[in-house]
Amino acid sequence: MVVLLLLCVVLPLTCGQQEESSGPADRFVCSPVINIPKQTCSGHDDNSESLDTCLNTIEDLERHLDKEKKRIADLEQRFASLEGQQLKAKLGTAANPGLSCKEIKDTVDQAQDGLYHLRSQEGIVYQTYCDMTTADGGWTLVSSVHENDIYGKCTTGDRWSSTRGSTTNYPEGDGNWANFYTFGSVQLATYDDLKNPGYFSINASDVMLWHVPNNTPLFQYKSAAYLRYYTTDGFLQQYGGSLYSLFKDHFPIVYNGGTGNGPAIPITWDNGNDDLLKSLLAPNVLSEATPGFVHFCVFNNEKAPHAVCPGLKYNGGNVEHACIGGAAYWAELAPRQCGDFAGKDWSGYGTHTGWSSSLLELESAILFFYR
Repeated sequence: MVVLLLLCVVLPLTCGQQEESSGPADRFVCSPVINIPKQTCSGHDDNSESLDTCLNTIEDLERHLDKEKKRIADLEQRFASLEGQQLKAKLGTAANPGLSCKEIKDTVDQAQDGLYHLRSQEGIVYQTYCDMTTADGGWTLVSSVHENDIYGKCTTGDRWSSTRGSTTNYPEGDGNWANFYTFGSVQLATYDDLKNPGYFSINASDVMLWHVPNNTPLFQYKSAAYLRYYTTDGFLQQYGGSLYSLFKDHFPIVYNGGTGNGPAIPITWDNGNDDLLKSLLAPNVLSEATPGFVHFCVFNNEKAPHAVCPGLKYNGGNVEHACIGGAAYWAELAPRQCGDFAGKDWSGYGTHTGWSSSLLELESAILFFYR
C-alpha cells in the first residue's frame, strides 16, 4: 500500500524543456503525471518562477509523505499488536475454539472457570465447562452419568448401559462407552446424561470426577459437588489418551466378556475424603470396597461388566451396588439390576440399608473431566 502511494504522489510532476510545442522553443512545462493541474511558464523570465513552484510543490508532498509513512507504520504496528491480543483473547470462543480446556488454560492469561467453545479433531465445535482452578486447572467436562429413573430398568435415559431393555441380544448394550455417539448438553449435565466430542477426541492423561446432586444449575456444579477428586499418574496415556480408547481397545464393556477387571487408579481428593465416601455407600458394600481409587471395567459375580467404580476400588463380586454404567444384561433377578446405576436400590430406594446406597448418592450425577 505504501509503495502505491509513493508512486501516485512522489512521481506526479516532471519538469523539463518542452521538445514539441507550438510555443517558443525556450518555454518550460511542468507536466502532471496523475491529476495535478498543469503549470505552464511562458517566456524566459517566468521559467525560474515556474520551476520553483514545481519544486516547492514536490517538497511539500515529500514532507507530507514522510508524515503519512510514519503514521501508516505506527498504525500497522498497533494493528499487529491488537490482532495478536484479540486472537489470544478469543481462544475458547465460537470464532476461535480451543482443542481442550488445558490448551486454553496454557494460552489465555487468568482464564477462569466457566463455559468455553472447543473443537474436536474432526472439526466439530461444541460448548463445555472448563475447570481452570483445581490443581492448576485445565480440566474439560466430557460426560456425565445420571440416573433419570432407577425404577425403569434399561429403558429411556439409560444411555450408559442399555435403552433397549434387559437382553443378551446386545452384549454391549448401547455401547456408548466406546463409540462416537454424543448426547446431552453442558447446561443439563445434572438433569440428564452428557457425552460431548471431547470424550473421544481429546488426548488426555488424567480424569477428574465430581458427584453433583441432580438438577443442580450449571454455575453451581463445582460448589454443589460434595465429592471432587482426580488422578495424577497420567494413566490414560497407557490406554490411548481417553476413556473411549480405554474401553474400546483395552477393557470392553461387554456382557460375559471376561472376568479380568481394568485398572484401579489412586485419586487425590479436592473436596471430600474416604470417610465421607464410605458414609454414602450401601452398608454391605464397605467390606468389599477400598476408597481412594477410581476403578474401571469391573465384573460382578454374574459376569456383568460395570464401567466405573467412582471413588473406590471394588474387591468383591457385588459390584452392581456401588459402580455405574454397563452393558444390557445383569442375570440376577433380571432385569432388577439393569441400568446406569444398576443395583444401587437393591434394598429399597435411597434407604441406605443393606445393599442400597444413600439417597444423596442415588440422586446425584457423576461428572467426568479430562486433562
